[in-house]
Amino acid sequence: MVDADTYWPAELFADLDRTGPVPLYFQVSSRLEAAIHSGAIPAGGRLENEIAIGQRLGLSRPTIRRAIQELVDKGLLVRRRGIGTQVVQGQVTRAVELTSLYEDLKNSSHVPATRVLGHDVVPASEIVAQSLGLSVGDDVVFVRRQRSTDGVPVAVLENYLPLEFADITREQLEEHGLYEIMRARGVTIRVAKQKIGARSARGDEGELLDIDSNGPVLTMERVAFDDSGRACEYGHHCYRPDLYSFETTLVAK
Repeated sequence: MVDADTYWPAELFADLDRTGPVPLYFQVSSRLEAAIHSGAIPAGGRLENEIAIGQRLGLSRPTIRRAIQELVDKGLLVRRRGIGTQVVQGQVTRAVELTSLYEDLKNSSHVPATRVLGHDVVPASEIVAQSLGLSVGDDVVFVRRQRSTDGVPVAVLENYLPLEFADITREQLEEHGLYEIMRARGVTIRVAKQKIGARSARGDEGELLDIDSNGPVLTMERVAFDDSGRACEYGHHCYRPDLYSFETTLVAK
């Protein structure tokens, strides 16, 4: 019997060809992929473990592991410690525009969630001071958040703000995007300088993103300016590359 918290479209596997030329792992992988795209296994849905699936289908654990890995590599499944294998229906693809991740997720029919990891007043380092037009050691607001979509962590966001934003609350940060909060305070962000890169995870980023401790992450560094030309935010963020990508449009001159 399938656990109430898991999904298993048994009818898709009734006619596995065990003697033909198509490898069994590929047959299982293809049918799971079809179930994900059709919604038979919904985004966020959890699969049984490899042993249970193998016993159900009469197949070896290595065969099931390879079938699942095919879908992990495609960004359709994600393995989460303590939870198991869950469906993530494709990557989050974000256009490189002057928007916040929270807004982009909401606008693309994902369900964003935020966990505030840090919310303090700290002295500005050299790079923070230079980015915000301040002196080294000046007080700035530091905010660190874990952003998830459909229950799966996709980003760790670190932002530094001028001290006037010190009254932004943790509750506001949990319920709204940072740019949404700033707009509500009358701040209009007009332009930003942004760099996109990649590196290995550092510190607790691997744990927060549910990846290997030194696994690869995408990075984005941004300085945003309001309509008076004043720097109002400096951020550096990291993202899971298997669940997240940036998209740009290039036009010839």
